[in-house]
Amino acid sequence: MKKRTTSARATKSARPAAPKAIAVETDNAAMLFELAPSGAGDRLYLRHFGPKVADADAALALARHAGAGSGLGAERPFAYSVFGEAGGALNRFGGLKVTHDDGTETLDLVVEKLERRGGGLVVRWRDAVHDFRVVQTFRPRPDADVIETGVELANGEKGPVRISRMASFSLVFPLLADDWRLMGLAGEWGGEAEVVESPLARGRRVALDSRSGVRDAWLNNPAFMLSVGGPATETEGRVLGCALCWSGAWEISLRRSEVDLLEAVGGPANVAGDYVLDPGKSIALPVAALTWSEKGKGQVSRNFHRWARRHWMPNGAKARPTLLNNWEGTFLTFTEPQLHEIMDGAKSVGVEMFVLDDGWFGRGENARDTDDRGLGDWYVNEAKLPHGLGALAREAKKRGLKFGLWVEPEMANLGRCDLLAKHPDWALREKGRPMRTCRGGTQVVLDFTNPAVRDEIWRQLDATYASVPGLAYVKWDANANIDNVGSAHLDAAHQGNLYFDYTKGYYEVLARQRAKYPKVDIQACSSGGGHMEYGSLRYCDEFWTSDNTDPRDRVKIQWGASQFYPACAMASHITVTGRQVPFKYRVDVSFSGRLGLEMQPKSMTPAELAFARNAVAEYHRIRPVVQQGDLYRLVSPYDHDYAALMFVDEAKARAIVCIYGLSRDARKNHPPPLRLQGLDPAKRYRLRELNTEHWRRPHSPLLGACTDFVAEMKGGTLPTGEALMKVGLPIVLGDKDYDSAVFELAAE
Repeated sequence: MKKRTTSARATKSARPAAPKAIAVETDNAAMLFELAPSGAGDRLYLRHFGPKVADADAALALARHAGAGSGLGAERPFAYSVFGEAGGALNRFGGLKVTHDDGTETLDLVVEKLERRGGGLVVRWRDAVHDFRVVQTFRPRPDADVIETGVELANGEKGPVRISRMASFSLVFPLLADDWRLMGLAGEWGGEAEVVESPLARGRRVALDSRSGVRDAWLNNPAFMLSVGGPATETEGRVLGCALCWSGAWEISLRRSEVDLLEAVGGPANVAGDYVLDPGKSIALPVAALTWSEKGKGQVSRNFHRWARRHWMPNGAKARPTLLNNWEGTFLTFTEPQLHEIMDGAKSVGVEMFVLDDGWFGRGENARDTDDRGLGDWYVNEAKLPHGLGALAREAKKRGLKFGLWVEPEMANLGRCDLLAKHPDWALREKGRPMRTCRGGTQVVLDFTNPAVRDEIWRQLDATYASVPGLAYVKWDANANIDNVGSAHLDAAHQGNLYFDYTKGYYEVLARQRAKYPKVDIQACSSGGGHMEYGSLRYCDEFWTSDNTDPRDRVKIQWGASQFYPACAMASHITVTGRQVPFKYRVDVSFSGRLGLEMQPKSMTPAELAFARNAVAEYHRIRPVVQQGDLYRLVSPYDHDYAALMFVDEAKARAIVCIYGLSRDARKNHPPPLRLQGLDPAKRYRLRELNTEHWRRPHSPLLGACTDFVAEMKGGTLPTGEALMKVGLPIVLGDKDYDSAVFELAAE
């Protein structure tokens, strides 16, 4: 017996210690990693990404045994999977793929060092044989439940390394479910941000990508949600969210294995060929933002919105100004007196800023009077504006308005600008092939891989900005793709670097602008919503959501954009539309973004002017709730013939509810009560309808039952947040196509 006891003790003492979890946590979510030894060196595995668990070690103990158990289960959930990784069949499809200087095509990364920085993690990987290194970071943003991740690649080899797949993230998610649903945004010009969702089948690889090089949010948007374990709704279900913060060509791929592990890889796309990383050089790939929700898709959206406002955008907490843009009133042809008249109109409706759009630059035969000339020459057309931009800014200031300006710095007009006449090799072009042109038959993309090009464009922009006292806003447009895939600046061996280096050059000029003019708001515009992404929003304050400003279309476009992007970043303007849309409806739709006007006040009726004046004043008052509040999407325009959403401030003291009728059947004018979300159950709320004064139609678009209820509440007991969320707000939609309402709730 004694001998047996000794043997048992010896066995127990020889048992290896349980692995300790390496946790990167937010307030409600966590990534748990395990560092495990192997033959060549330590490996790092991602064992859990999901809800935060108080006992991380206990969670790891469960998670590390929850993987596939069949003969197909050799896959390992590496924290950064690469092509050729030892120890995992799934990882032969890994995200990073390089060719070393000796021709070897594979990587085998081992952990050289782990560093904890605050609550984050820095992983220093090295190839087991070659002097090639990867630095991977995980940075938590606890208050937003977002974890930022990114990598830097460094070549310590004697010769160049060719990179054929570049991965900002290359994660194998552990076994979480046997049902995955992918949701993303599709669409192109005029139809941006269409919500598309489909299941991921076993064994299939699904790819989302953009190859424009400039208008990177068309076709697909560089963000997605994954419903885990079955379809998720706005309020229920497990959902993983990811946004790649990149403004150039990109690719995201998702592959579900035979045993339900999921590989997610995303990063810049090498459209033109392998990226050549020279000896001693390193490159930082774009950041990706990851988030997790146990409460459906709506919570994923709110997480991204908080993260963007609090941590990512340069001035995310700043109130976004209302403005009037002259484009639809004058297009390219205008005079100073006409602009002064438009400024008078802007003042009359109460907006805060006047923005001068395209047409103010170029000289002589290259004056920007048509869209086939002038780009690349960023100096004032004195024939059109004899007193210059500074005089216009002073005229705006006299009227109490700030002043903004349109530019398109990445483009030039071939044969129609001084810049390319002096430097024909400064445009992207392919050797021995005719130039491809786009807008106006002359527009081409400048070679932003070339520092000399960037320096000259910045010199011109800086001189222009400095000439405008109190410049407050820049609308940065980009209306072309990289259609000429060649650079005179890059040598033959580095032509494959074009797309990546171009985007880095774009950021470099934006960074100069942000550094010298930190208070100037920047809009990322690209033929509409081509820059609806977080790469540009690292330097910019908002994006132009779409050139399609028809309000009924905008209900869906803005609904889609809100899946990932906050209202403060979403420019939403009141315009003249092709369809006969009531003015109130156009205004109400613009209330769910950053409100602006493209309509010219002189062409508006007295009733429209009075309504606009009142609406702009109301928007200024409620702006903190819309731009900084939490968004709750209540009724989807994809599933119903009306849509509803609401914004709630952090204190749950104020809320704004927006309701938009779409194409409606007269027999369906009694929707169920609108159950609100995000309120304080114990607080009582006073309701007030906005955008009604000076605007009454005989059939009343004011959601009759709700209007009656609001009237009753003026003299009675106010409803509690609990009642508004559980019973709902009674509404009646009229039998017209364009009934809408905006309500304000204020806690008493």
